[in-house]
Amino acid sequence: MTMFDPLTIIKPRVRALQAYTLAPDRAPIKINQNENPFDLPTRLKQETERRLQARAWARYPDFVPVSLHEKLAQFAGWTADGVIAGNGSNELIQATLMTTIEPGKRVLISEPTFALYRQVTTVLGGEIISVPHAADLTYDVPAILRAVAAHAPDVVIICSPNNPTGYRLADSDLVQLLETTRGLVVIDEAYFEFSGRTVVPLLAAHKNLVVFRTFSKALALAALRVGYLLAAPELAREIGKAVLPYNLNAMSQTAAEVAVEMYDAELRPLGAQLIAERERLFTELQSIAGLAPVPSQANFMIVRTEIEPRRVFKELLARGILVRDVSSYPMLKDYFRFNVGTPAENDALIAALREIFAAEE
Repeated sequence: MTMFDPLTIIKPRVRALQAYTLAPDRAPIKINQNENPFDLPTRLKQETERRLQARAWARYPDFVPVSLHEKLAQFAGWTADGVIAGNGSNELIQATLMTTIEPGKRVLISEPTFALYRQVTTVLGGEIISVPHAADLTYDVPAILRAVAAHAPDVVIICSPNNPTGYRLADSDLVQLLETTRGLVVIDEAYFEFSGRTVVPLLAAHKNLVVFRTFSKALALAALRVGYLLAAPELAREIGKAVLPYNLNAMSQTAAEVAVEMYDAELRPLGAQLIAERERLFTELQSIAGLAPVPSQANFMIVRTEIEPRRVFKELLARGILVRDVSSYPMLKDYFRFNVGTPAENDALIAALREIFAAEE
C-alpha cells in the first residue's frame, strides 16, 4: 500500500497550472476553434486513400519524412534541411521550448495570445515576460523592445496573425526585433495564408528566426494534426532532437503531401473565399449597434460587445451557434471570438446577433 501522496512528486508549478482545455459544448454551427469550415476536398481524400492502400501498414512511417520535407521546402520557399514536420505545430512549439528553456531562462510573449506558449514555458521551469498589447489590441512594439532590453529573453514568441486578435506584426518591426534580441524570435504563422504575407523571406538573413506553420487551418487537415517548422538548418537540427521518433503517422504524412501538391488548384480558392467572407462579416457586424468587430488578418475575429460576453455566448448557443467566450483573456473582458464559417453559417450568425442586440434597444 502506497504510504505517500504521489502528487508530491509533481512540480509545484505544474500543479498550480490550470490545464489547457476546451468546454465540451456542441452546436450545429461550430465556429469556436478557428477551424476551416470547408472539409478537405474529396479529390484530395481519394488520392490520400489511394496512396495509403499501396503502402504496407505493418511498417513504420518514415523515420524522417524526407519526401514531405522536400515538398514543404518547395511550398514554403526554404531549404529542406531547415524543415521539421510535426504532429501539429503544437509539438514543434514544445520541441523548440524543450531545447531552449530551463529554470533561469526567459520567454517573452505579448498578451493576449495563444495560451500554450505560457503553459509549456511554465512546465519547463522557465520565466514568462508578458508585454500587454497596445490599447487597440495591436502589438506594442516599443514596449516589446524595451522588455527585450530590460530582460534579455532567451526566446521571443510572436503569433502573427495573432490568436485571438487577428493582428499581424509588420515585417519592419520584426526585423528590428530580430536585430535587437540575442535570443530566438519565433513567429507562429498558423494563420498566415489568410493575411497574404509570410516572414519566410527573412529566414536567410536572420539565423535566430524560427517559423511555425500548420495544416489545421487553411489546408483543412485539423483532424490529422500536421504542422511544420522552418529555421536555419543548424538550428532545425538541434530542435529536431526533442521531436519523438516516428512523430508523424503515415496517413498524416501522405495527406500532407497531397494537400501541398494540390494546394493551388483545390485549397487556395477556399482560402480566398474565407477572406472574402471575413470582410463581409466585418462590414455586417459594424452595422449592429452594441458590437464593435476588430479588423483581422486571420480566419477569425474578436468582437467587443456591450452585452456581457458570456450572455452573448449562451444566447448564440441557444440558437445553435457555438462561438468562443474569450472574456477571461487579458484585455478582452468585453469580447467574444468566432471563426469565419461557410456563407450560410455566417448568415445565421449575423441574423442571430441582429436579433440578440435588437432586443436590447
